[in-house]
Amino acid sequence: MDVPEETRLRHKRDFIQFLENIYMDEIKALVQNKRHRLIVNVSDIHTHFRESESSSRILKNPIEYMQSFCDAATEATRNIDPKYLKEGEQVLVGFEGHFVSRRVTPRELLSEFIGSLVCVEGIVTKCSLVRPKVVKSVHFCPSTGEFTNREYRDITSHAGLPTGSVYPTRDDNGNLLVTEYGLCKYKDHQTLSIQEVPENAAPGQLPRSVDVIAEDDLVDSCKPGDRVAVVGIYKALPGKSKGSVNGVFRTILIANNISLLNKEANAPIYTPRDLQEIKKIAARDDAFDLLSRSLAPSIYGHAWIKKAVILLMLGGMEKNLKNGTHLRGDINMMMVGDPSVAKSQLLRAIMNIAPLAISTTGRGSSGVGLTAAVTSDQETGERRLEAGAMVLADKGIVCIDEFDKMNDQDRVAIHEVMEQQTVTIAKAGIHASLNARCSVVAAANPIYGTYDRSLTPTKNIGLPDSLLSRFDLLFIVLDQMDAGIDSMISEHVLRMHRYQNDRGEAGPDGNLPYGREEDGESEVFVKYNRMLLIRLLHGKKKKRGQTNEKTLTIKFLKKYIHYAKHRIQPELTDEASERIAEAYADLRNAGSDTKTGGTLPITARTLETIIRLATAHAKMKLSRKVTKADAEAALKLMNFAIYHQELTEMDEREQEERQREQTEQESTPRDNQRRSNDDGQENVESETADPMDVDEPPAEQFSGTFSAARIETFERVFGQHMRTNRLDDISIADIDNVVNNNGVGASRYSADEIMALLEKLQDDNKVMISDGKVHII
Repeated sequence: MDVPEETRLRHKRDFIQFLENIYMDEIKALVQNKRHRLIVNVSDIHTHFRESESSSRILKNPIEYMQSFCDAATEATRNIDPKYLKEGEQVLVGFEGHFVSRRVTPRELLSEFIGSLVCVEGIVTKCSLVRPKVVKSVHFCPSTGEFTNREYRDITSHAGLPTGSVYPTRDDNGNLLVTEYGLCKYKDHQTLSIQEVPENAAPGQLPRSVDVIAEDDLVDSCKPGDRVAVVGIYKALPGKSKGSVNGVFRTILIANNISLLNKEANAPIYTPRDLQEIKKIAARDDAFDLLSRSLAPSIYGHAWIKKAVILLMLGGMEKNLKNGTHLRGDINMMMVGDPSVAKSQLLRAIMNIAPLAISTTGRGSSGVGLTAAVTSDQETGERRLEAGAMVLADKGIVCIDEFDKMNDQDRVAIHEVMEQQTVTIAKAGIHASLNARCSVVAAANPIYGTYDRSLTPTKNIGLPDSLLSRFDLLFIVLDQMDAGIDSMISEHVLRMHRYQNDRGEAGPDGNLPYGREEDGESEVFVKYNRMLLIRLLHGKKKKRGQTNEKTLTIKFLKKYIHYAKHRIQPELTDEASERIAEAYADLRNAGSDTKTGGTLPITARTLETIIRLATAHAKMKLSRKVTKADAEAALKLMNFAIYHQELTEMDEREQEERQREQTEQESTPRDNQRRSNDDGQENVESETADPMDVDEPPAEQFSGTFSAARIETFERVFGQHMRTNRLDDISIADIDNVVNNNGVGASRYSADEIMALLEKLQDDNKVMISDGKVHII
């Protein structure tokens, strides 16, 4: 845009007065630090130009003012130190501060902002190489011995109209010209691509991006994966139409200031009440159980896995030693199990709570898509670096579903990220190292689709030890065939489907993912459990496994985890170190003696895992020291993950139920006897004379026929025993034991009745009886 000279001089005088009043100290600091860009706060412009309309015009039409502002800054700098700037050099101007409605994301950058000054926040996904752009060329004519200068301007220039980009080869008289490259003037030029941050992207839509042009001192001020706020002028470029008129324009952002955002740009705001509640909950004895219960209240069970997820989101302490060694503080976790055990739902819960989480799937992501890729620019053909999912999730969490469906080559690509936490690229002449300090949470199915209990965990998982040792925790999640568990899961799922909050939205907490959090105080506990109220009104008894304890709201849980993760930095104590060392030695010995083997190989990485878990537990308690109690809590979690106690949990429950039934059967006759003693002495003789009151319930006398209920009970108990223990045949004597110990009801099955029922199953082609054994068909 060509601004009239008179207008430009008037603007220059105004800006010189503005700089002399406010920014003389900043200009002196600029000279001392040998910089060439003055950063001006837009709030100061609003304050100084309040009476005139210049303050709003500078934001709406900055091209008219930019060159005058740069000239004013250059003149003010020369007044302080005349020798600081060489001939032809000038001080550039950048902006910062509160842009209010002009602080946008790439998705909100619409046509109304074209030609105005905006601040765009996002994450850098692509960076081109830094190239020189010619500003002024000098040509020498050998025939006449004269020099010719020519200046070049393009759409990114603030002063004057764009010129052509063709070098002159002859002067006005037709004499040949030779370019003197040493006398030409160049400036650095780089293009970036900024994409909206993943956690604020609209679900189901492609993330938007905008191209940014950075010049002079702004080049190489950021790299792929950095979160930046770019202040610049939003311009439209004509589309490349091959000979035809095209009304669609390409837009770019010409940067004048690039500032790196902290990863905590979306950090929650704590009120004094929030801090009081956080400290109050940390002081509770059941704080760990309360947090894990609040993680995903819509998922039944999985208490240990939820505890592990809480510690994973808190993380350990990252350490960079003086000798250059990097010790990661992020915790990696993997879940392997049968289909339909809520593995993917747990990943969704993590994405809903973690401040930064990126989700991918095994088939939908490649190795370079997870780490980094070298691509070619469509316009210039240059090589450029493009960040992958793990680089974009720096200081966050990467959730990988269907981990077993990934190719081996792609799976190897994340080995470096999971331990060294960097992505090293050496391709196409580009050698770069990008930070990828993220936690990996993976979910996979066993190698045969469902978990085979007859094989060791390592054979079921089917992944190499080099990858498994990089996972701190590995959980095996089984779909257990148990009537008690199934009834509790079904009631829990139905309760979730019947729940509606006051806004008519389904869900136990009333918080929607992808919604922007409102600042201010948040409720600590979920207000009420509607189904608990219904159960009380209808007089239903509380069943085993159901808990009526309170749960935290999602919003408060986010604040608690963020506070504990970033404000608390625990140190390891001597007693905790000794306990961890002893436990590690015991785990190594147990790992060498165990025949079946645990889920994870016990290596030196396991020792670091225990330290990370203990540190995360100390963070959860808001403790500055990692104590022995924290180490014990970490070891309980490690033992569960390695030796998988869930395999024997159903057997223990069956044994507990059997003992409880036996106790009830023994206590019932005693109660009857005690009540009869109270009635009178004459009843004592008759009661004590009857020996049947203290014996076990008699077996029903088999009459040749049986009820449908007894047939159904027999088939259910017999079938469940065969499936649980994966048996193909069983002796008839063992069947008597199974159905009479596990059967529901007081009446026992006689031997004749069992034989008749087995013959009936044989007639239905379900079993075959041979040599005193029953074979499943």
